[in-house]
Amino acid sequence: MCRAIISTNTWEINMAEKQLDDLFYDTLKDIYFAERQILKALPKMARAASSDKLKAAFEKHKEETQGQIERLQEIFELLGKRAQGKTCEAIQGIIAEGEEIMEDFKGSPALDAGLISSAQAVEHYEMARYGTLKAWAEQLGHKQAVQLLDATLKEETKTDADLSSLATASLNASGKKAA
Repeated sequence: MCRAIISTNTWEINMAEKQLDDLFYDTLKDIYFAERQILKALPKMARAASSDKLKAAFEKHKEETQGQIERLQEIFELLGKRAQGKTCEAIQGIIAEGEEIMEDFKGSPALDAGLISSAQAVEHYEMARYGTLKAWAEQLGHKQAVQLLDATLKEETKTDADLSSLATASLNASGKKAA
């Protein structure tokens, strides 16, 4: 019985020690891992796309993603922490769904529409993470981190809007079955 009390008290102490800065750092590691996985997935998506515009969009976003990784590394440096990732099961699942679409719709007129939907799922995840991190950085007084996160958030938002435009302009319609 004494052991249970000691274990409970230790757990409570450990939980009490966790602060917003710990959560901020933990979430930075999550998105750092995610961005590195996205960097690996984008060339596959570009190769799978049949639309030249979509291929170009994926290639452009690959370059942006590299810059976003560099910004994250800068934030880790500002915090005096080593840049390291933490497995992000959410992004692994989103990427796996994209790979499934590439496999199941290969050669189909609907493939590009599916690729856009997968890419937008990634963008929405990133926008949620960067928006949260920016708010936490503001709360924690990390002014330089706020600027870096805001720059990335703006890029992600623009990429999402560009993908939507591409989808509505032609790619969604080209995936429809002829009547």
